[in-house]
Amino acid sequence: MSGNATIVAVTDDSFSAEVEKAKGLVLVDFWAEWCGPCRAIAPILDQLATEFDGQAKVTKVDVDANQRTTMQFNVRSIPALLFFKDGKHVDTVVGITPKANLQDRIRKHLG
Repeated sequence: MSGNATIVAVTDDSFSAEVEKAKGLVLVDFWAEWCGPCRAIAPILDQLATEFDGQAKVTKVDVDANQRTTMQFNVRSIPALLFFKDGKHVDTVVGITPKANLQDRIRKHLG
C-alpha cells in the first residue's frame, strides 16, 4: 500500500464508519499484496485521491485480511473498485481501468 495520506486503509471493523456512514462519494479499492494488477492500479488511485481530495474519499480494503467485507459485496476478482455515494453502493469497476475512465466515473457520481 502506498504512503499517500489521502488514501484510508479500511478493515471489516471500520468499513461501516469509513464508508457506509460517510457523506458524499467514497471509492473502495479491494486489493491484495500478491495481486499484480492491484499494484499496477495503485499509483492511479494515489493520483485520483490527490486530484479529488475534498470531493471524494479513496479507501483500500485488503481482501485477505478483511474477508467479511469482501464477501458482503461479492468481490470475486481484484482489483475491484466499488463506488459508494452517501453510504450506498452505486457502481463497480473490476480490473485495470485507465485513469481517464475512472476520472469520468468519479465526476459522474459527484455531479
